[in-house]
Amino acid sequence: MASIFPFFQWCEQTWLFQTISSHESAFPAIETVHLFGLVLLLGTIVILSLRLLGVMMTRQPVAELARDLAGYNNWGLALMLISGALMFVATAVRNYSNTSFWVKMCLLGVALIFHFAYFKRVIRTQGSGLPNWQGRVAAWGALLLWFGIAMAGRSIGFLG
Repeated sequence: MASIFPFFQWCEQTWLFQTISSHESAFPAIETVHLFGLVLLLGTIVILSLRLLGVMMTRQPVAELARDLAGYNNWGLALMLISGALMFVATAVRNYSNTSFWVKMCLLGVALIFHFAYFKRVIRTQGSGLPNWQGRVAAWGALLLWFGIAMAGRSIGFLG
């Protein structure tokens, strides 16, 4: 079976890696943007999930609330993905053998599929009534996946 390690090595030979690694404050700045994106994304996910569970804002239709939060949600996700890719390039070889990195990547893949294939669909179809089982699955699934990603990401630096 072919290894993907050469790709990880190649990442650390790019001009992008050279640029990030040659500036002392570049990686911390990228990490700050990554955390800001995380706050935006998790904030909107928590609000929408609590609404889907019937805990708060029960008079506002879920789809309307999602429309109001869509910009924050989309910007948070975009900031996280872009800054995450930059952080990956800067630490690729080190992360290759980091279990937390692989857990985060697996959870991220599942979370993105869940987010676009299920969570957003459930939000579009929810009325303004009481929570149903699809809303509960969407809420708990989103919370578990995105907070799992955050926890795995946080442990990358400690278990690397």
